[in-house]
Amino acid sequence: MEPTDSAPATSNITVRRGEPLVVVTDVNKNFGDLHVLKNINTVVTRGEVVVVIGPSGSGKSTLCRAINRLETIDSGSITIDGMELPAEGRALAQLRADVGMVFQAFNLFAHKTVLENITLGPIKVRGMSKADAEEKAMALLERVGVANQAHKMPAQLSGGQQQRVAIARALAMTPKLILLDEPTSALDPEMINEVLEVMIDLANDGMTMIVVTHEMGFARRAADRVIFMADGEIVEETTPERFFTDPQSTRAKDFLSKILAH
Repeated sequence: MEPTDSAPATSNITVRRGEPLVVVTDVNKNFGDLHVLKNINTVVTRGEVVVVIGPSGSGKSTLCRAINRLETIDSGSITIDGMELPAEGRALAQLRADVGMVFQAFNLFAHKTVLENITLGPIKVRGMSKADAEEKAMALLERVGVANQAHKMPAQLSGGQQQRVAIARALAMTPKLILLDEPTSALDPEMINEVLEVMIDLANDGMTMIVVTHEMGFARRAADRVIFMADGEIVEETTPERFFTDPQSTRAKDFLSKILAH
């Protein structure tokens, strides 16, 4: 999935494949007596699309949130672009500016227009002028197919449109990495494809992405690597082709038999 010369100018993505961008080392996380992440180790390189799948309660979303430090970890380390996750303050704010996050519930500001939702971060955090931020926002809204919704409030949009706005908002910060936590799970079935197409476009453009999802078609089509988690552990980590055609663990075979039967 190398980027092409025709990649949209709004992406501002420089891909140096093979360089580690996210390094997760011996990470553990507990919620009380529940051990939700157990000695997690993985590396995500620049320009790679990693899809994390597994049954509910396997630790997928917790891992995704830990990479943005929305969840703290109890032991181990997570580094992004060579820097260990800061605990708080300005350094943490800078990290969150560099790591885009797209949630299943959209998390748009209900009292701001679509355009204001997208320009807020670049103006407040990146110091961009309002005019430049709006120009970039409109280009991104055009890219995700909702430019005609720019002056509406989020509640006036469908779920699929809101999620595409949320993706545009993440891109507006020119992040090094985008985390997507079940981005289609709150959508009606007919709206899922429109969001998946935007995600596939980003993958083809070389954006580094970690995607927690149950959309197996997206994993097959867009992922460079699949991480299968169960009971807080990484059980398998391989290419989509191998995972879907020749899973190695009984746990993965059982999961796939249930998922693919529907």
